[in-house]
Amino acid sequence: MAGGRVTQDIAVERQRRWRLLLGGAAGDLGPLGEDDQRRDSALTGLYGGGGDAVDAGGKRSAGLGGSSPVLHRWLGDVRTYFPSSVVQVMQKDAVERLGLRQLLLEPELLSSVEPDVSLVGTLVSLSRAIPERTRETARAVVRKVVEDIERKLADRLLAAVHGAIDRSRRTSRPRLSDVDWNRTIRKNLRHYQPDQRTVIVQDLVGNSRRSRQASLRDVVLLVDQSGSMAESVVYSAVLGASLASLKAVDTKLVVFDTEVVDLTEQLKDPVDLLFSTQLGGGTDINRAVAYGQSLVRRPTDTVMVLISDLYEGGVARELQRRVRELVQSGVTVVVLLALSDSGTPAYDHELAAKLSELGAPAFACTPDRFPDLLATALRREDVAAWAEQSGIPVGR
Repeated sequence: MAGGRVTQDIAVERQRRWRLLLGGAAGDLGPLGEDDQRRDSALTGLYGGGGDAVDAGGKRSAGLGGSSPVLHRWLGDVRTYFPSSVVQVMQKDAVERLGLRQLLLEPELLSSVEPDVSLVGTLVSLSRAIPERTRETARAVVRKVVEDIERKLADRLLAAVHGAIDRSRRTSRPRLSDVDWNRTIRKNLRHYQPDQRTVIVQDLVGNSRRSRQASLRDVVLLVDQSGSMAESVVYSAVLGASLASLKAVDTKLVVFDTEVVDLTEQLKDPVDLLFSTQLGGGTDINRAVAYGQSLVRRPTDTVMVLISDLYEGGVARELQRRVRELVQSGVTVVVLLALSDSGTPAYDHELAAKLSELGAPAFACTPDRFPDLLATALRREDVAAWAEQSGIPVGR
């Protein structure tokens, strides 16, 4: 009897899902409950509903129109009846399918959306067109996403970089102020004196003091700001700002399309940095790498990360020559085809393979793996081997 009820419940749930999927074309699949009606209405507003709303290609057509009040109610329903991950997808579809970019410049609408990296990319691409009345709301939305990324990644990044750099800085003759007492006590436990109830310290462990003016490593981030790289730009800005807070690392951040702009001075505030970028336009990677090459002061202590889909609008042969020179000089060069969570990116496979052969491994990387990647590069270990061990295909 119980088995029959379970089977019936499964059948009802399956019918409900088909009814939501088909919308007005569901025919006699039955009515929906109140909450499901609101879900169906939200889906219909974006993707269309009945037979009249299906376009010639068999896809649902859109039905939100251009009314701000209607869109405002729709955004509220979407956030109420769908999980956050689905909300973000539907918002992105609404912007792309319905041409609602201008409506997102209204403060009341911006306050209704679910902030995510994709939305930040849209706002940054529209930054020149954002009216004064909306500017503070837009910055608040961007800052919320930036702070969320920092909470998730900043501590891991800083710990990974400190670990990579400090490992080679251990010394057995540190100054008193530089002694690592936890490690020193552990190392000397064998000299514990029970009668005196104390440890006799024979070996000190600590870090050698470095000049406050001299960083130990240089990191140069070259970030493609063409439209397809929007998420990568967002993550690069936040991670670059975190790196800039470390005295042991001298961080440069350069964005480029057909022009090259050094934004290093704005790394203190990733929100300001993002609004200084200009997403879209062409791509001259060779020109960006040439500028990055001019920043190299000490090759063997430099990590250069080129973040680009490698669709080169400049001179590809010159780009390859520059990368070869950088690698031969001792610079650790890494090519990230994307720095995002959006799955496998589109990129120039042929150029990626050629750069990998030159010693600049090219692969896509999710933001959560970037700290380990950078630590591997700072230790001058084999980045290509790290990627392969992490299940990331290189240069294919």
